[in-house]
Amino acid sequence: MTEVVRQPVKLRLTEIFASIQGESTRVGLPTTFVRLTGCPLRCSWCDTAYAFTGGEARALSDVLDDVAALGLRHVCVTGGEPLAQKYCLALLTALCDAGYSVSLETSGALDIGGVDPRVSRVMDLKAPGSAEVTRNRLENIPLLRARDELKIVLADQADYDWARAMIADHDLAARCPVLLSPVAGTLDPAQLAEWIVRDRLPVRFQLQLHKILWNDARGR
Repeated sequence: MTEVVRQPVKLRLTEIFASIQGESTRVGLPTTFVRLTGCPLRCSWCDTAYAFTGGEARALSDVLDDVAALGLRHVCVTGGEPLAQKYCLALLTALCDAGYSVSLETSGALDIGGVDPRVSRVMDLKAPGSAEVTRNRLENIPLLRARDELKIVLADQADYDWARAMIADHDLAARCPVLLSPVAGTLDPAQLAEWIVRDRLPVRFQLQLHKILWNDARGR
């Protein structure tokens, strides 16, 4: 009988680094970021286009060793679009099994149903200004739980009006925390804050802390 040789699980990795979580309800927490390579979307305001291509093929065991070496409890798997990689789900489960508090940043364009239930899924809804609104996988919305989060990035008032309608039509705030943030340098943060207060939206306003601290420097 021919022995079956098992190939090691490998992921294409752009970077692993320790920083401060810049968004979500975990904002401010020291966090290890695992940035996987590749994304099927091309959002107009993307700030991580360097993760679209390239990267390095790494064994899952090596990724876990690198995460352990950084010594932080919180781990965020991001991209690119992490779920576009075949073994992202295995990585998330392995991190949970190792005792980390794990979050996943995902575009909302791919099925989130297979993600380990111990993971906090931070899912985007792409507003019209992103140029990717048609990629929203609305079937994901019923899968959201209280420990998940929904993030909507807005470029202008039209995006805000769209987001407000989505929040109402899908009762999003009853499912999980909803986070609204402005596109940096495009929508005045104070204006977005005023709209939220005026309309009494049941959301959390957020700015990307890492942009304020490090001006989008790679690896920060």
